[in-house]
Amino acid sequence: MDLIAAGGSLLIILFAIYILAIMTDEYFIPSLDHISGLLNIPSNVAGASLMAMGSSAPELAIALTALFEGSGEHSDVGIGTIVGSAVFNILVITGASALARPAKITLSVVIRDCLVYVLSIALLLYTFYDGQIHPLEAFSFLVVYLTYLIILYKWNSWFPEDVLANVKEAEESEQLLSEQPTDKGQRSIMVLMKDGTTKVLGIFAGSVEQAYLRVFFVSIAIIIMLSWILVKSVIVFGNATSIPPVIIALTLLAAGTSAPDMISSVVVARQGRGDMAVANAVGSNIFDILVGLGFPWLLAMGIGMMTGAPAFVEVGTADLLSSTLVLLGTVFVLFLFLYTERTLSRIEGGILIFLYVLYVLWIWLGG
Repeated sequence: MDLIAAGGSLLIILFAIYILAIMTDEYFIPSLDHISGLLNIPSNVAGASLMAMGSSAPELAIALTALFEGSGEHSDVGIGTIVGSAVFNILVITGASALARPAKITLSVVIRDCLVYVLSIALLLYTFYDGQIHPLEAFSFLVVYLTYLIILYKWNSWFPEDVLANVKEAEESEQLLSEQPTDKGQRSIMVLMKDGTTKVLGIFAGSVEQAYLRVFFVSIAIIIMLSWILVKSVIVFGNATSIPPVIIALTLLAAGTSAPDMISSVVVARQGRGDMAVANAVGSNIFDILVGLGFPWLLAMGIGMMTGAPAFVEVGTADLLSSTLVLLGTVFVLFLFLYTERTLSRIEGGILIFLYVLYVLWIWLGG
């Protein structure tokens, strides 16, 4: 084991994840929040679409950079990050949100998102079957996501009672926030460090309130750059420690890139917007699978066909099929918990987090 290379690359991974989380949470997601506010999008729709897209931007960027790294032999790093992130989202993000405050949900919204999510996993399992991704398969991912977006934006006219529930939920959240005392005590070193990093990034990104479109595009550029650094560092760390990069992607990289999802979901859960927290977690997974994989695959095949390469993408699925099957199990567990009394309790949230700990141990012990 090359200790210097391993230690150096691990520090770079942790630092890049930290910057990525701040960039996404402080700039990219708020810019999308401004867009959703201008478009007057209800909270559960915004959570499942714009908020999910924003918080999933790191996974998409990593999938793109991993696919084009070298000759594509490290594409499983991008896929592993997305599959591992999806497991993290369902078990940890929804679990942490429930621990912050039990989430009351709208059953029709949960059924909507869970059905599309199960369809997404089924598509993923089908494409993994022969280890080759063909153009029609990749295109079908994007078609399903486009259909999902159409369903989201038609939802208000189909289920107007959900809109009324969102309005009531928002009013209760504002009242709750106005009643919470403000803490003006001494700020910790971590908070000061985060504030300093946020200000430095703000020099490049600008102000969300004054120029949210500039923030949007600068955030994308920085996220892509950090994702390239992460992919390179994971490969170096894997080579130095003899740990398959896909295992690192399934756990460390997946959890790190999902940090913005967890932060934003816990915040909205504390505000009493349980629908938005759950919709963000499930919606992020839908985006990760359908767009985070479908778009890079289609782009790679399009470039390949122009250069005379084979019209398919090969993926190494040996370490991914079992985790994808785990994904299928997690969505059924989550749906069962949400279906009971239309609430995700703190006990159920704790169970979800415990299941994730078991999953990580299973992956690292060779499951």
